[in-house]
Amino acid sequence: MSEVTVVELSPQRVLGMRRKGAYREIAIMLPRVFEFAFSKNVQIAGYPIFLCHEITHEEVQKADNDENADIEVAVPISGSVEIAGNEEIREYELPGGKMARIVHKGPYEECSPTYEKLFSWIAEKGKRIIGPIREIYFNDPREVPPEEILTEIYAPLD
Repeated sequence: MSEVTVVELSPQRVLGMRRKGAYREIAIMLPRVFEFAFSKNVQIAGYPIFLCHEITHEEVQKADNDENADIEVAVPISGSVEIAGNEEIREYELPGGKMARIVHKGPYEECSPTYEKLFSWIAEKGKRIIGPIREIYFNDPREVPPEEILTEIYAPLD
């Protein structure tokens, strides 16, 4: 498990989708955004992102169990794209700012200790999370073994 660092992220143009449901839908939503981007010949400019709008572990568990989690996925793009006629996917700017960053290596299902380390660090430093936590997926779980999956986790700080 990596150490927590503080980084400054720049704002980023993205294609994204947001809906209520269970977190397992991330695996359905991200391919839809990619398919849309490819159909419009949009230049992908980074790795796929999941934004978690529930903050605490308890909120995450309850929202997932109740299948009413606020799920947002995004793909960084360069340029802009014509969205007319598509009510599911939109283009927008993902805000930048000061973020606590940690890297999780391994299966998504085993990221709880990484999150605990991040949350402990934030509490120790007397900081507050001021927006959705981001997970950036650096590789595809269909192409690498579970123990090689890399996920960067960012928490926006005050």
